[in-house]
Amino acid sequence: MAEDISDDDYHDYWYGDDVATFGDRLAAARDYQGLGQEEFARRLGVKLSTARGWEDDVSEPRANKLQMMAGLLNVSVVWLLTGEGEGISSALDEGETYNPELAGLLVELRDVRAQMKNSLDQMARLEKKLRLVVKETEPND
Repeated sequence: MAEDISDDDYHDYWYGDDVATFGDRLAAARDYQGLGQEEFARRLGVKLSTARGWEDDVSEPRANKLQMMAGLLNVSVVWLLTGEGEGISSALDEGETYNPELAGLLVELRDVRAQMKNSLDQMARLEKKLRLVVKETEPND
């Protein structure tokens, strides 16, 4: 799949409104600034697990932390939330380059993440159905 995406379309694909999540943009901006997750968490005054939760789209930061991270990462709050406005893609549009091999790997990882999320959603639905069936078959006291 990575070979199907041109250099010009890469950032639209990876950071586009219809594809990228808050966590994707946060991780990309953190990487772009050369910060590891631990350093990022330390600078924001949060636990590493909290920062990981944000990047994995498991949780969302409060407004004050969102503002702090936007400043730390030199992107706008709006870009972090929606992908529009001042973000890393605008800096890349101004002539910075990226490694095409890494870009391809990121695209593949994003596809795997989407597949895993779909599988987890399906598992949750099946688990809910199973609980209902088990509850219905239990004898009433």
